Amino acid sequence: MSHPQMIFVNLPVKDLSTSRTFWEALGYSFNPQFSDDNTACLVISDTIFAMLMTEGRFRDFTQPGKDVVDPAKATEVLICLSAGSRERVDELCDAALANGGAPAKDPQDYGMMYGRSFQDPEGHHWEVMWMDPSQVQG
Repeated sequence: MSHPQMIFVNLPVKDLSTSRTFWEALGYSFNPQFSDDNTACLVISDTIFAMLMTEGRFRDFTQPGKDVVDPAKATEVLICLSAGSRERVDELCDAALANGGAPAKDPQDYGMMYGRSFQDPEGHHWEVMWMDPSQVQG
């Protein structure tokens, strides 16, 4: 029997303490087993994690000679999280904006699909999206 595949998104941060405080204010936790002074393992779900790393630690994992993108100046990735309802989309994005996040784009409302976005304090772009389960074909 196979186990669920996991994903670890690695993101560079300038201020690890501010990032931890931001995500904790949104109701998320960190796995202390994979966290230290240079890395914080953000637990998004049982199978999804964001490894928030100081830029120095992040460079240990990148190819030599490649620049680390400053997310406040350039987009390196768009991270999209699903939400169980339209209300949860609003709750999460409102909490992000109230705790040091910034708007990223205007809300998107297509009736069967609703999404909002924010930038975390480091400038990483996060999307939060709900889709009506009755409209999704499996």
